[in-house]
Amino acid sequence: MIDKIAWIHVVDGRVLAARSRGKDKFYLPGGKREPGETDAETLVREIREELGVEITPSTISPAGTFEGQAHGHAEGVHVRTTAYSADYQGNLRACSEIEEIAWLGYADRPRVSLVAQMIFDHLHETGRLP
Repeated sequence: MIDKIAWIHVVDGRVLAARSRGKDKFYLPGGKREPGETDAETLVREIREELGVEITPSTISPAGTFEGQAHGHAEGVHVRTTAYSADYQGNLRACSEIEEIAWLGYADRPRVSLVAQMIFDHLHETGRLP
């Protein structure tokens, strides 16, 4: 089981997504926690590293946990993504291993990983991603 933390950031019916160098699918920004890190600490660190912005810790709010087949891994390797929404400060940009960021709508669902598709479905069902 791959355990990940992700940031859900929706603006005007589009969700922020990131694609790492050499990958063919977009993901929600975030990543794996380092030893001893809390979810919030992981979220703040990963978003700073990947997108060059600062998450405002007091605004972090749980958005759900989603589990499914890990994209690009052998059948049966699953990823559990615990997602959070939060405000941020700064200018979004692709940093570190991130090659591209994009604002994706529900019609872009095929462009994202399986677990991200589950999150898109959840956002669609709750009216946040028309």
